[in-house]
Amino acid sequence: MKRISLEQLQKESKKEAYADQYRYILSRIEMRELKPVKNSPLNGKTPALHTSYWITEPAPDYSRQTEELKFAMVPTICTDYYLKHPKVYLREEKWVKLLNQYFLDTKDDTCEPASVNERSFQIFGREKFLQREQGKKILSHCGVTLEQLHVYHTTEPLACYSADKGTPQTVLILENKDTFYSMRKSLMDGANHVFGEKIASLIYGAGKGIYRSFEDFSFSVEPHINAPGNRILYFGDLDYEGIGIYEHLAKAFDLMCRIVPFVEAYRNMITKAGRYGYVNLPDTSDGQNRSLSGRFFSYFAKEDQEEMQKILATGKYVPQEILSYTDFMGEDNAV
Repeated sequence: MKRISLEQLQKESKKEAYADQYRYILSRIEMRELKPVKNSPLNGKTPALHTSYWITEPAPDYSRQTEELKFAMVPTICTDYYLKHPKVYLREEKWVKLLNQYFLDTKDDTCEPASVNERSFQIFGREKFLQREQGKKILSHCGVTLEQLHVYHTTEPLACYSADKGTPQTVLILENKDTFYSMRKSLMDGANHVFGEKIASLIYGAGKGIYRSFEDFSFSVEPHINAPGNRILYFGDLDYEGIGIYEHLAKAFDLMCRIVPFVEAYRNMITKAGRYGYVNLPDTSDGQNRSLSGRFFSYFAKEDQEEMQKILATGKYVPQEILSYTDFMGEDNAV
C-alpha cells in the first residue's frame, strides 16, 4: 500500500467546497480504495478527516493461473506449491510450462538419457539453467527430481598416460600436475621402473578433483587401465591434505578397487627432505583437516611413520615436487 496525504486527495477531487471533498474521500473509503492511517491526526474540521491515508490495491486475480495448474499440467508435476503461492507461479510460469511441455512430448520408456546441460538446453533453451540458474528451484517447486529427467552427471576427464597397454599392470595416480608431467616424461624417455616399481600408466588426480573423476573411472579411462588384476597406487603431497585425499579416495572406492600409497616414492621424499633440512621445508597451510584415519601410515615401516609424523608435528610438509625428472630417471629406476 502507498501512503497519500489529505492535501493530495483534496487536489485529486478537483472540488472547491470542503463538503464535496469530504464526500469524494468518503466514497473512496467506502469503495475500499482508501484506508485512513489511524494514528494520523484529524484535520480539525467538521466533519473531520484524517490527514493521511493508505491507497489500497485490488486483490490480484489468479483465476487463469489456477485453472492452468489444475487442468493443464501433467501428473508428473505436483502443483500444490504453486496453488498455495500463485504469485510465485506468475514469476516462474514460463519455465513451468516448458517443463510441462517436455513431459507432454516425452515418454519415460523411450526417453534416451542425456547430460544435465544437454537436457537443460532441451527443456529450457539454456544449458546452465538446471545447474547454475533457477532450474533446481523450479524442479523443487514442481516436485520433480533430476532422475525423472533421465540425466547423467559429467566429470572432468581424467588426464592419463600409458607407457604400456599390457594387463595386468600398475597404475599410479598423481596428486599434482608437475609431477604427472615429469614422471610421464621419464617414462617416455625410457625409465622402465620408478623407484623399483614398473609403472605402466599414470593418472593426474588434480587434488580433490579425483573424487568426482573416479566416480566415472570405468567410463573415463581405456580398458587396459581399468582391467581386472591391475594394481592402483597413489602418490601426493606429504601433508594432512594430501594424506586425507588418499584416505578419502581409498575408502570411497574400496568396493571397486584397492588403492594403496606408492610407498617407495614417499620414502624417497622423506630421504630428500632430510638432506634438504626439515627446518627449510614449507609451512603447512592453515585450515587443513588434521583428522586422519591412520590407513595411510599403516602401509609404512615404523621408522618411516615416525619420520613422516615428525615432519607434520613441526608444522612442515613435503611437497610432491621435491622429487623431479632426475629422481624418476635415476640409475636404480632404469632397470
